[in-house]
Amino acid sequence: MQWGRTGLDDQQAAFVRAVLPGAEVVGDDSWGLLDTIVLHVVAEGRAYTVKACGPDNTHFPRELEAHRHWTGPLLATGDTNALVAVDQEHRVLVVTRVPGHLALDTPDATDPDVHRQAGVLLRRLHDQGTRHDPDHRVREHAKAVAALDAPHRIAPGTVDRVRAVLGERPGGGVVEPLVPTHGDWHPRNWVVDDGHLRAIDFGRFAWRPATADLTRLAVHHWQHDPVLEAAFLAGYGRDPRDPEQWRLLQLREAVGTAVWAHAVGDEDFEAQGHDMLRDALAAF
Repeated sequence: MQWGRTGLDDQQAAFVRAVLPGAEVVGDDSWGLLDTIVLHVVAEGRAYTVKACGPDNTHFPRELEAHRHWTGPLLATGDTNALVAVDQEHRVLVVTRVPGHLALDTPDATDPDVHRQAGVLLRRLHDQGTRHDPDHRVREHAKAVAALDAPHRIAPGTVDRVRAVLGERPGGGVVEPLVPTHGDWHPRNWVVDDGHLRAIDFGRFAWRPATADLTRLAVHHWQHDPVLEAAFLAGYGRDPRDPEQWRLLQLREAVGTAVWAHAVGDEDFEAQGHDMLRDALAAF
C-alpha cells in the first residue's frame, strides 16, 4: 500500500518513516467509524501498529496515557504492545504489534479458557491502584441524561423512563473505588496466538469502577453463555459487581451505545443499544 493511500497526512507519514526507516504498510486495520487510522507496518523484519487521528479525537490522549503509565503489568509478561514512539503534535502513535489474530468472530471469542485469561489480564490492570471520587457516579448519571438531548432514535416513552430511573438514583448506595480500566474489554480487542491471549487498543482508557470493564462482555457474551462468565470471574478472582450499581451502569451504557451508534451511523450497533436499553430497564 502506498503511503499516500493510507489516510495519513504528510506530517504523520513523515514521522512514521523517520521512526521506522524503510517501513512498508502491509495492512489497514481501521474500523472506519471514527477518524482513527490503524495500520499494520513492517520495518526491518519487525511488525508494528501505527495509529493516527485528527486533532479532536479523544482516544489519542487516553491511549498515550495508558501506554506511558498503566500497561506495565501486561507489558512485563508480553501480553500487550509496547509504545515505540509518539508525535503528540501530529497525533501519531507507533507501537509494537503482538502476534496472533483478533478473537472477534472466531471460535476464540467463545472459548472459556480465553475468557479466563481475559479475567487474569484485566485483574492485573485493575490492581495497580484505586482512586476515590464520590461524585463520579453523579457525573456519569448526568452524562447519560445529557446524551438523551442529542439526536437519537430512542422512543420518547423509553427516554422518559430512563430519565426517571436515573433521576431517582443520583448518587446513593455503594461508592465504588475507581481503578485503571481498559474501557472496551471484549474480543474485538483481544488477540489470540496459539491459545494465548493478549490485549490491544487502550483508546478508551480511564479511571472507572472495575465493573465498567465487564459491561460489554455481559451484553455480547455472558447473557448467551454463562460458562464464559464463570470462566472470566474465575480468572479475575472475584465478582466485583454490586447489584444496584451494576444495573445502573448497564442502563448508562445502553444509553451511550444507542446514542453514539446513531451519531456515527452504525445501525447494527444502534440496534444493539436499543436491545440493551430494553434489557437494562427490565431490571428496574
